Amino acid sequence: MSAYVTVTYYNETSNYTAIETCECGVYGLASPVANAMGVVGIPKNNNYQACDHNTEFSNTKKPWIALIERGNCTFSEKIQTAGRRNADAVVIYNAPETGNQTIQMANFGAVDIVAIMIGNLKGTKILQSIQRGIQVTMVIEVGKKHGPWVNHYSIFFVSVSFFIITAATVGYFIFYSARRLRNARAQSRKQRQLKADAKKAIGRLQLRTLKQGDKEIGPDGDSCAVCIELYKPNDLVRILTCNHIFHKT
Repeated sequence: MSAYVTVTYYNETSNYTAIETCECGVYGLASPVANAMGVVGIPKNNNYQACDHNTEFSNTKKPWIALIERGNCTFSEKIQTAGRRNADAVVIYNAPETGNQTIQMANFGAVDIVAIMIGNLKGTKILQSIQRGIQVTMVIEVGKKHGPWVNHYSIFFVSVSFFIITAATVGYFIFYSARRLRNARAQSRKQRQLKADAKKAIGRLQLRTLKQGDKEIGPDGDSCAVCIELYKPNDLVRILTCNHIFHKT
């Protein structure tokens, strides 16, 4: 579950106020999915990871939200440390080496306090603003179900689906091409066999040499139906089984 994070920066000296809102938080696995608000407090003495059981914070006036850096101890330990100071919520931000990618924290054992994670850039900006004396107020609101951490699974699912569809398409194309090639070769073999059989059959037909006086040469004689030439003496003809004749060539 993602969280909307609205941060208000108020500079008392210049009376300047800036507000930023983003859907950049992710609720912990065991965190109540609820809204929270308050002035942000950071660990004192540069112990920004709050792994010390007795960590003190720059602000503990309720309602307040603890801002803690990720690393060096478990998420549950950090949340419990802030909980002992009666924090209304805990915001854990990524350390520089872990970047801005938020995850769903395994904060089992710290289930009574709203806890979210944000990226390094956002967390560092809030930290540095407080260090400069700027008052920072934060509002945490419930965002969309299946937030940013699920998007990676969605992208992975789409990528895998695309790969499967592409592979299936290529596979079908190869199968279709191979089948066409196989059919073409079979048809070519069949045509060659038919041609050979036809030559054999034609070769077994009776031959005859026409002579002067044959009826095919007389005035009422017909011409060859293939080459449309009149029959002449000494023409070599084939005799089909139906007794029709044609020039041998």
